[in-house]
Amino acid sequence: MGAVPAAWSRLIDDAAVFPPGDAPLADAVAAYRARHDEWYADLVGPLVVKDTDLPEVPADIPVSVVLTGGAGAVAGVATLATKRGHQLVGLEAAVRDLDDMASAVRRITAAADAARDDGALLDTQVYVELPQVEPTRDWLAAADAAAESEHRLKLRTGGLEAHLFPSAATVAAWIDAALDRETPFKCTAGLHHAVRHRDHETGFEHLGFLNVLLATRVAFDGGSTAEVARVLDDHYANDLVAMARQSDLEGARRWFTSYGSCSVSEPVDELVGLGLLEVRHE
Repeated sequence: MGAVPAAWSRLIDDAAVFPPGDAPLADAVAAYRARHDEWYADLVGPLVVKDTDLPEVPADIPVSVVLTGGAGAVAGVATLATKRGHQLVGLEAAVRDLDDMASAVRRITAAADAARDDGALLDTQVYVELPQVEPTRDWLAAADAAAESEHRLKLRTGGLEAHLFPSAATVAAWIDAALDRETPFKCTAGLHHAVRHRDHETGFEHLGFLNVLLATRVAFDGGSTAEVARVLDDHYANDLVAMARQSDLEGARRWFTSYGSCSVSEPVDELVGLGLLEVRHE
């Protein structure tokens, strides 16, 4: 297995079991195992699964678990993972109380802290998914609560309906809020390709994962939210590749840690095709 450059290491969280891929769990596990000896294996992070699927996942597969029951589900996941010896890399919890988002984050924190007091989740990173809205005062207060507890943010950049695809301006504001709090973030949904594009079948306008990485670099370097949004809006691969070759992408990965994708082969093929990743043979 050959290492990939640090700029791309563990960029992709394998979310094969989630829409639109919807792979059966057994197939996703088998594919994850088969990928272990591929030259690009280091590009992939954990397998992302729902908490309800965790009992069926072999303990040797590193996982990031999406909670389906909010903060109340933390204890059960922590207990099961500890009992079975799972490598629980991440715990991903969505804020459900939109009337008091900061309190919702604190409930997630309290549940995670209780599990740690019991000897669980000691090496587990907590991700808090905030709602897909413009950063209001309440949204920012929730981001503050996440930062205070050293959680990471989870930003949803797409879905199965048009309204679930946020504008470039909204994502730029999210990135700005994360960096302002020195809070790393991951993205999920919608980043099916490297470069921003319109899906011919659905008509949905998708962000590209390369756009997000470069936009994060621009934001970290002091760019305005308008400048960050322009990078997120860029549809031209040549522009983005040229920018990538001149940017400290590894530094940007300190903040944009990963994104969930139901496909691993597509982003690998695109990075190779763009000349940003070299195929390595042992």
